[in-house]
Amino acid sequence: QVQLVESGGGLVQAGGSLRLSCAASGSIFSINAMGWHRQAPGKQRELVAHITSGGSTNYADSVKGRFTISRDNAKNTVYLQMNSLKPEDTAVYYCNADITRQSVSGYRLYDYWGKGTLVTVSS
Repeated sequence: QVQLVESGGGLVQAGGSLRLSCAASGSIFSINAMGWHRQAPGKQRELVAHITSGGSTNYADSVKGRFTISRDNAKNTVYLQMNSLKPEDTAVYYCNADITRQSVSGYRLYDYWGKGTLVTVSS
């Protein structure tokens, strides 16, 4: 089995910073792309940032220049550094990862999600 566990959420004032972490553990052969998504109350879940296994990144327009995604492949961990936070960044943040697992029948790619961590930005 595989688990993704997020941490680092909390309450911060507008203009402040937070760093989210997401660690993958379990029966993992390799991790491909990893990403952060968020869902604000009453809104659909949206992609915040994405990073490939090679380190290429892309961001939602709303966070460009403020958020930075990175990963530590040795630790199976992805990070999201969030600076200049705004009240509209308030949401539950979820990480996800495309993970290859090995079984008796070969290799297979799975999409896993964490349970989320709440980020609240006060004005």
